[in-house]
Amino acid sequence: MSKILINKIIFLIVGALSANAAYALEAPVGSAVLEVVGNITNTNVGDEAHFDKAMLEALTQRTTKTSTPWHDGVVSFEGPLGRAILEAAGAKGDQLSVVALNDYSSTVPVSDFYDHDVILAMRADGQQLRIRDHGPLFIIYPFDENPSLLNEEILTRSVWQVKRIEVE
Repeated sequence: MSKILINKIIFLIVGALSANAAYALEAPVGSAVLEVVGNITNTNVGDEAHFDKAMLEALTQRTTKTSTPWHDGVVSFEGPLGRAILEAAGAKGDQLSVVALNDYSSTVPVSDFYDHDVILAMRADGQQLRIRDHGPLFIIYPFDENPSLLNEEILTRSVWQVKRIEVE
């Protein structure tokens, strides 16, 4: 076999192995705002994916203008798309357990993040969400765009003060 053919074969094998390998995320520079754990392939702290504010802001963002039962009037929420976070972590599950700072948790189907433009809001009306404002992260569904989402089942999935997503 020629040296060129051998190099091409090696290149193809390495490429195929790399396509299936887990990728490390950049390490958070600031304090972690969100941990994604469980059935994921992209990690940066042990077998977990930790995201600081800058890492979340670097993901695909969306603004959702909607009313919620917890706010007066329409609020403009901004944050990364939920599916962008799952993709960054290499999530491979069908459901999520979303856990808040007070350990409240709700089960959210992964499909929600793909079927709807669900965001993890970091800002409301241009202001950073603080813990007292349901922050630092608040799962927001586009209720006004799709009024059928405004039901008890979906409202229980709208976790605020999110600290961790467990991929199952």
